[in-house]
Amino acid sequence: MNAHSSRQRAGDPQFSSYDVVVIGAGLAGLTAANILGRAGHRVLLLEQHDKLGGLATWFKRKGHIFDVSLHGFPVGMIKSCRRYWSPEIADAIVQLKRIHFDNPMFSLETTFDRRDFTRLLVERFGVAPPAVDAFFDAARQMNFFDDQSVTTADLFERYFPGREDVVRLLMEPITYANGSTLEDPALTYGIVFSNFMSKGVYTFEGGTDRLIGMMADELRRNGVDVCLRCNVDQVLCEGGRVRGVLVHGRPIAARAVVSNANLLGTIFDLVDARHWPADFLEQARQVRLNNSSTQVYFGIRAGDTIDEEQCGDLLFTSTAPRFCAQSLLSRDVTSRTFSFYYPRTRPGHNRCTIVASMNSQFADWADLPPEEYRRAKQALIDDTLQCLEKYVPDVRQRIDWMECGTPRTFARYTKHWQGASFGTKFEGLAVSRAMPNVIGGLYHAGSVGIIMSGWLGAVNYGVIVANEVDAFLLNNSSQSSFSEETALP
Repeated sequence: MNAHSSRQRAGDPQFSSYDVVVIGAGLAGLTAANILGRAGHRVLLLEQHDKLGGLATWFKRKGHIFDVSLHGFPVGMIKSCRRYWSPEIADAIVQLKRIHFDNPMFSLETTFDRRDFTRLLVERFGVAPPAVDAFFDAARQMNFFDDQSVTTADLFERYFPGREDVVRLLMEPITYANGSTLEDPALTYGIVFSNFMSKGVYTFEGGTDRLIGMMADELRRNGVDVCLRCNVDQVLCEGGRVRGVLVHGRPIAARAVVSNANLLGTIFDLVDARHWPADFLEQARQVRLNNSSTQVYFGIRAGDTIDEEQCGDLLFTSTAPRFCAQSLLSRDVTSRTFSFYYPRTRPGHNRCTIVASMNSQFADWADLPPEEYRRAKQALIDDTLQCLEKYVPDVRQRIDWMECGTPRTFARYTKHWQGASFGTKFEGLAVSRAMPNVIGGLYHAGSVGIIMSGWLGAVNYGVIVANEVDAFLLNNSSQSSFSEETALP
């Protein structure tokens, strides 16, 4: 463990030079910083917001604690957290066992794992068992090197031809979870879906605030310096390699820099264009951003409860006659995911909260004048409340706090381009991975390419990049750790 102590605070970094500077404290940045600190490197983690976590975050209102957005991830999160964080964090990950679907095609409950989905597809949807097994096997065997010309729509047509109801069951939750569509490469669906299908959907007991608090403690133990409200003005480069960062007008030297900022923001905002080759910039310009989100938050007054039997943990609800990824993005909302938080979700916190999540497009909200923006937010709250009343009777009389977040909210607090909830489309992964080959010592880890999206994807990408940075630092050990007096040229 490093001799220097970690401090989570606002203000200037403790030293003028580090082995590694990590820009952004989303789950990928946090994980990369933790691994590198544990490996003995001097690490500085800079976060422009006043709390850690990125989109894995929360806020407090009138005695309520609201987790932002839908937080569900595969069982692999347990292994990753145990290995790269701590046993205590891994042990707090629990399964969501009651997941409901309610739409014009079907209404059902599932544990969202292969065994139960097989039962439903055979008994409820009448699909032949060999077709079900073949589909699950094909999804599990997909990898990064598969043919990208095969779309998710092609995959479904191969195993469930003409079955829009089956497509809705298998596709709609993944679209909510990471923005994927039927037009995306099948491998982006298959890899994510098979991860969930292994053992279902999991969440963190105690809420996101407890998770991030435990991660902050682990960073402290591993000697990482953490600075909040520290916005990076620029990544400093010279001679084809990174030299450090400029933060609050102050240069901080670094042998390596890991950006957990939005991929396009990293390339076009943080690095001077003269440091990028023209062909790399052109490739980056072709990267499409993923969609953003809207959320509506409801706090149930103290002492009141929600019927778990009726609502479950997650409810995928829609009035749309058929599944359509584009309709999920419309401001004319027909589909919502409700996340229900009970006192057992946050032991010791005797409140129930409900978070409604809806995929959306930044352009639909970006340019609304103030009064129209306010009305649009209120309309979204009202419509969502009307939808919720079907599942929670008399909910209007039981709520003591309502609030709405939009793509503009996400853009404001995360600085993600267009408030992107899941980073970029699949082509962004190649650009992200190529970055250190273009500028030595500069790495990116974050939400890119759908596969590296969501909680588990972000954590695992942080792991991959941390290992690469560690190897880079060891291979360039002749440039030993900077002294505190090192100055940038």
